Amino acid sequence: MTKQDISVLGKEDAFKLIGKEWMLVTAGTEEKFNTMTASWGGIGWLWNKPVAFLFIRPERYTHDFIEQNDRLTLSFYDEEYRKALQICGAKSGRDTDKVKECGFTPLKLESGSMTFAESRMTLDCRKLFKTEMTEANFIDRELFDKWYGAHGGLHTVYVVEIEGVYTK
Repeated sequence: MTKQDISVLGKEDAFKLIGKEWMLVTAGTEEKFNTMTASWGGIGWLWNKPVAFLFIRPERYTHDFIEQNDRLTLSFYDEEYRKALQICGAKSGRDTDKVKECGFTPLKLESGSMTFAESRMTLDCRKLFKTEMTEANFIDRELFDKWYGAHGGLHTVYVVEIEGVYTK
């Protein structure tokens, strides 16, 4: 993978990139890391920095790795990897070696962050901010009823600085 200027993100449609194509969120070290599929989040500009924001439920195994590390990656894949992304979203790293099952090749970036050689684009990120969603803060009660309660815990919201963009 080759490090690119951040402007390469301007050529991407963030709605399609995250909402339709999905992404892998990966955190941890070369010795121990975990990854999960996500389709909620965004890319933007905050605090005069290029940022991404993502939503991770505390019961997800990857949440533990994000909490224990200052860095994470968001990686994006061509359609041929759709089945692998489904595996990473449906199975837990607590019980399964998802990387082996998907056939992905772990790749350590200059920062020490982990991604995969199969990624067409990886955002190397540093955590800046987090907050916990609360039921009381939902203005639209229908959203809470649709996505939480029986569906799982409230998400932790992370804002991360995009410090590097890598492409094939």
